[in-house]
Amino acid sequence: MRLRDRVGITERHQRGLTRAMQLSLVGLLFIGVERGNPGIVVNTLLGLGVTQLPSLLERDYGISLDAGLTLWITTAAFLHAFGTVGIPGTGTTPYRSTTWWDHMTHALSSSLVAAVGYTTVRALDEHNPDIDIPSRFMFVFILSFVMAFGVVWELLEFGIGIVTAWTGSDGFLIQFGVEDTMLDLLFNTAGGLVVAVWGQAYLTDVAGALRDRLDRRDDESAGGAT
Repeated sequence: MRLRDRVGITERHQRGLTRAMQLSLVGLLFIGVERGNPGIVVNTLLGLGVTQLPSLLERDYGISLDAGLTLWITTAAFLHAFGTVGIPGTGTTPYRSTTWWDHMTHALSSSLVAAVGYTTVRALDEHNPDIDIPSRFMFVFILSFVMAFGVVWELLEFGIGIVTAWTGSDGFLIQFGVEDTMLDLLFNTAGGLVVAVWGQAYLTDVAGALRDRLDRRDDESAGGAT
């Protein structure tokens, strides 16, 4: 039984929550523009772009994500963007006032990275008979993939922090020190671990759709060659 069935959230409610967060991201974008804050503008634009990925996958590649996966993607994007803005009039943001906010968004974002890695590798495994990836290795691969991505992300945050310190501008990625970096990497691993354990139950359909897309592409290429 999937999580949505356990908690009793219907597909209609999931799509409604997704739409509400997308509209909220538009509102956060206007707040960033009104404040003249490039950090807010960049984060909300990136968030809006991420929330459009399910629609692009379905339109351009015929890969349809169910409402739960779309909600998962949108939630991660929304919480990150909201963390840079906060509630108007409060004078602070969740990233600065709530110690666990950064760790929560890292865990959510890393779970999405792990899902992309898992889906891609599994689709390639099923598509290509020359590729044989044991299930135990898949578990290790997901964790290694997430940890490597997390290190690159932290280096990016560090680099942006140096640039913004030199220029005196507002950064759109914030790093709060060595302890924060280590905790970020820990929560990145936790997000990857969740996908490594439960990914097969929730991502099999997506991996299958991607495999079918690869199969059709090969068939079309073979037909064109003849």
